[in-house]
Amino acid sequence: MTTTTTERTTTAWVVDHPAPAAEGPLRHVEHPLPALGPTRLLVDVEACGVCRTDLHLAEGDLHPHLPRCTPGHEIVGRVRIAGPAADGFAVGDRVGAAWLAGTCGVCRYCRAGRENLCPHSRYTGWDLHGGYADRTVVDARYAYHLPEDRPAEELAPLLCAGIIGYRALERAELPPGGRLGVYGFGASAHLTTQLALARGATVHVMTRSAEARRLALELGAASAAGAHDPPPEPLDAAILFAPAGDLVPVALAALDRGGTLAVAGIHLSDIPRLDYQQHLFQERTLRSVTANTRADGRAYLAEAARHRPTVRVRRYPMSRADAALADLAADRITGVGVLVPS
Repeated sequence: MTTTTTERTTTAWVVDHPAPAAEGPLRHVEHPLPALGPTRLLVDVEACGVCRTDLHLAEGDLHPHLPRCTPGHEIVGRVRIAGPAADGFAVGDRVGAAWLAGTCGVCRYCRAGRENLCPHSRYTGWDLHGGYADRTVVDARYAYHLPEDRPAEELAPLLCAGIIGYRALERAELPPGGRLGVYGFGASAHLTTQLALARGATVHVMTRSAEARRLALELGAASAAGAHDPPPEPLDAAILFAPAGDLVPVALAALDRGGTLAVAGIHLSDIPRLDYQQHLFQERTLRSVTANTRADGRAYLAEAARHRPTVRVRRYPMSRADAALADLAADRITGVGVLVPS
């Protein structure tokens, strides 16, 4: 397997120094691509979603695992080169790369089907260079086949916002026909709401953005109110998408007896003191959501193919990734921002 000089480098954004997004922590550079091992794919990027996790990395909420890392873990692209052991993929295939990029495969978590908890897990755009780039390298064992009948910018958000929302909904243990509360209404929430609705749930959205509340109602939510407002009825389950720890007691207090709150973010501000009687008694449950498994990814993408979600996309040329991240930080994106080739 040989590569040309062009195929050994990429033009990409890197986190030069963690700082507030408005101060420009990203730099546009040309840098070498990692070696193409036998299970690797060289991928030309067609689209890459702009995720809040990318913002946490750029602003320093998440400590960088790879110096001058290229963010982006909602990658849609075309296979340019496939390694000899990249089973199931061929040149020209449309491929998706998501957050989970590698696990050890032998620890007790991996053996039990809980690879999202693998202590040696690695992540796209954190441990490995991601998709804010012209091309990138992906491990075929953690990649997904993607359909040809949807625009790349609509598929990209499914690969994290969708998959993580799917796992959060599973962790929330919403009963059939149940009442779900959604706190925060960004990229993941607007996809997860549609997933819950397709399963027959009643969804109440609580978020600070008036535009996001309008979108929630357009997508079929039964109600949409302010982030700290009580829902119109007790909730069987809730998902906290906003990275705001002060909403944890608010959401717990909105749960009916036996309800579950799942916290979907990788980063959360401090949680205020909880009152046992008000927030946890009567078997209310507080759960975190940690990454995802490949089985989650396959299950969600199959469900999204059956119930094709509406994806509210705001497109940015790849050359303006820094502006997209600044807009996300300032809550100027309703739905999801997606980078496309300039």
